[in-house]
Amino acid sequence: MTEYKAFRVDLADGIAQVAIDRPDKLNAMNADFWREIVEIFRWVDETDAVRVVVLSGEGKHFSSGIDLQMLAQAAAEMGPDVGRNAERLRRKIHSLQASLNAVDHCRKPVLAAIQGYCLGGAIDLVSACDMRYSTRDARFSIKEIDMGMAADVGTLQRLPRLIGDGMMRELAYTGRMVEGDEACRIGLVNRTFDDQAALMQGVQALAREIAGKSPLAIRGTKQMIRYMRDHRVDDGLEYVATWNAAMLQAPDLKVAMAAHLGRQTPEFDD
Repeated sequence: MTEYKAFRVDLADGIAQVAIDRPDKLNAMNADFWREIVEIFRWVDETDAVRVVVLSGEGKHFSSGIDLQMLAQAAAEMGPDVGRNAERLRRKIHSLQASLNAVDHCRKPVLAAIQGYCLGGAIDLVSACDMRYSTRDARFSIKEIDMGMAADVGTLQRLPRLIGDGMMRELAYTGRMVEGDEACRIGLVNRTFDDQAALMQGVQALAREIAGKSPLAIRGTKQMIRYMRDHRVDDGLEYVATWNAAMLQAPDLKVAMAAHLGRQTPEFDD
């Protein structure tokens, strides 16, 4: 397994454990983070043995958001030419967006396990995941507004689909803290757990359940859900009909039906 500076990555039983591994820095998202997450999720996509991803943070906190040293460095690179500054910043923002797009576009389900702080850029990150779970004392905030900027790496684009437009605006305009129980109530997380140990145990159990399903069926289901973010219902129906016209010819359907009739647990190829 490749060694990373900002992450710890392991693979067992079809589950890739991807943990932000900078606990002494509250798992702040530094330059290594933004570069390595693209490499990691490319590996996830290309590795058939990976069926589901659990994304977590080492230590007491999931992530405090973007490393402030990165922002300071970007500010230090500004010169007197406004046009060239804008072009440089625009390229940088697109690069950061691409890093989290790698999570959103991943073919495998990504489950976020969140404890402690989940602030600023960390909200952008978990918004790109399929599902989110947290401890009751987790604390969420769209912190960019308190830094004098608009969130620009995905929160404002993805979060309205999760918690609704009005609630997203409230959180984005105020930057106020949301704790685990409220996060669950508004749909930011699917479920809360009493502590970090229970959180990881619960998310691992769900990941194992997903890993046991047909990977072709999971792939098709995720693709259809993503497709419907930008298309009409009849477009989606046409797409899934074409998709399944091919995919239902795979042996997975027969394997699943035989296991169901025999009251056994099916085993699918990667």
